[in-house]
Amino acid sequence: MAHLNSSNADLIARVRRIAGQITAVEKALTADESCATVLHRLAAVRGAVNGLLDEVIAEHLEAHVAASGLSDAERAAGAEELIAVIRRYSK
Repeated sequence: MAHLNSSNADLIARVRRIAGQITAVEKALTADESCATVLHRLAAVRGAVNGLLDEVIAEHLEAHVAASGLSDAERAAGAEELIAVIRRYSK
């Protein structure tokens, strides 16, 4: 996904924050913290991952479906890739 190069630093920063949140979940489980604490941390992870997914989907749409100059075949391929991801994610 070469089109992501322009925003890779932002995406990498998001991934690192998510990694930190996952570490916090692990620590909560190891420390035998309350179920509520673990659930709140997991919900935060899920929200962060959803935000990252939204960003990558938006960039994919802009670069591979909506960009001017794309052929019909390129648009179709970009749309098919996105449909496959959405179907997998929604299971």
